[in-house]
Amino acid sequence: MAIRVGIMGYGNLGRGVECALKHNPDMELKAVFTRRAPESVSILTEGVKVCAASEAKAMAGEIDVLILCGGSASDLPVQTPEYASYFNVVDSFDTHAKIPEHFANTDKAAKAASKVAVISTGWDPGLFSLNRVYAGAILPDGSDYTFWGKGVSQGHSDAIRRIEGVKDARQYTIPVESALESVRNGEEPKLTTRQKHTRECFVVAEEGADKARIEQEIVTMPNYFSDYDTTVHFITEEEMKRDHSGLPHGGFVIRSGRTGWESEHRHVIEYKLKLDSNPEFTSSVIVACARAAYRMSQEGQSGCKTILDIPPAYLSSKSGEELRKELL
Repeated sequence: MAIRVGIMGYGNLGRGVECALKHNPDMELKAVFTRRAPESVSILTEGVKVCAASEAKAMAGEIDVLILCGGSASDLPVQTPEYASYFNVVDSFDTHAKIPEHFANTDKAAKAASKVAVISTGWDPGLFSLNRVYAGAILPDGSDYTFWGKGVSQGHSDAIRRIEGVKDARQYTIPVESALESVRNGEEPKLTTRQKHTRECFVVAEEGADKARIEQEIVTMPNYFSDYDTTVHFITEEEMKRDHSGLPHGGFVIRSGRTGWESEHRHVIEYKLKLDSNPEFTSSVIVACARAAYRMSQEGQSGCKTILDIPPAYLSSKSGEELRKELL
């Protein structure tokens, strides 16, 4: 029997989950839940109902895993513990500093309800986290480096759009090539935030807006741009639509380390992602984790988990026998 999946929220991530489910025959989409008027939401899968978010809990018996596609700032800290009281759930909470708090809140709710909740799935946190753990375990005498980009940072783009006089904006995070090469060469440099990445912004200003003020607000914005070398380009709406309509991203996790009695031998482990669509790729990771959540639940497990707690075989639709024969 196919794993029955519900989607809570139908933005870029929710649509990505729907697309990913199409390519996973052991899973089926049961319902999409939205805070918008359900009749105003058109989905891609025929025969699947769109329901109000308020109706979700009444359908707990019809859904094996509920995938939460809200934002990390205000949606998921509330939604994940709440829905973990009714469903096995998966989210993509990505505020790294608040993951321990989010884990604790969700773990309490999921254990009380005997449900499994997998949080912070995606590629960072997620696949990149897994690679940092593997590489650090293998090369304990060494250093970790994570580079993001070149890609669109949706959070930083939103921060620019909140500035008065800004009509639209895209912000690209770009690794500094010289820093990347130094790390790849095993030199283990000590890098500041500014030395690792630059930020490039493309902004459509409102007619008559003070562009100099907008640029100054961007480059001095704390927590977003002030610690980086930031370039701002003002462009037209047509140029934005033509050149910056996609959501590409990616990055690198690199571990540089040493082995030998005197640490005489150097090694570099590198994991790379190059993504056409950040939300669609993130959604694909989430769907694999939904399969794992279901399997852990079937075994009688409960509580909050991360990708670090999931056996790799649980992510795959293949059986253990198939994995050992084909991939080991």
